[in-house]
Amino acid sequence: MEIYVPHDDSYLLSESIKKELSKSRSKEIKFLEIGVGSGIQLETALSSGIKNENIFGVDINDDALYLCREKGFNVIKSALFSKISKSQKFDLIVFNPPYLPFNKFDKLPDTTGGIKGDETILKFLDQVKIHINPKGKILLLTSSFTPMKRINEKFVYFKVEKMNEKKIFGESLFIWKLRLK
Repeated sequence: MEIYVPHDDSYLLSESIKKELSKSRSKEIKFLEIGVGSGIQLETALSSGIKNENIFGVDINDDALYLCREKGFNVIKSALFSKISKSQKFDLIVFNPPYLPFNKFDKLPDTTGGIKGDETILKFLDQVKIHINPKGKILLLTSSFTPMKRINEKFVYFKVEKMNEKKIFGESLFIWKLRLK
């Protein structure tokens, strides 16, 4: 399996994480990244002052897990939250999901979010509520190619703020900051 190499979406999320963490003086924040890939967001959390022992990540890609373990991070194999205890809560959860609709030329699980492109995000939004601390925050990336109708229906359970946006080659990327209502 290939590891997702950081692109504009990864860098936009990293920039948003730095911005969010600059508001907190606590090194005790419990940080979780869903889909660690190359580990760029784990590295961002660490360089922003979060203690390494409070940084966690999950991925379904064994190569990504191996790379992140080599970098010294605590990562486990899990499809979204499937292997995370229901009692485990986090202060900041970040996710750069596969957000593109299925296309016969790109069937990779790191970019294709299902037939319509929103299925992985919808599962994430259903599961994240039990893993976020009451005052915790979620940073979620979507694209102008991501169908938002069903996602917006799930957003009603959160306070939602568009935190960041970047236009690239006919596509717009968005970072959404979510908090429990």
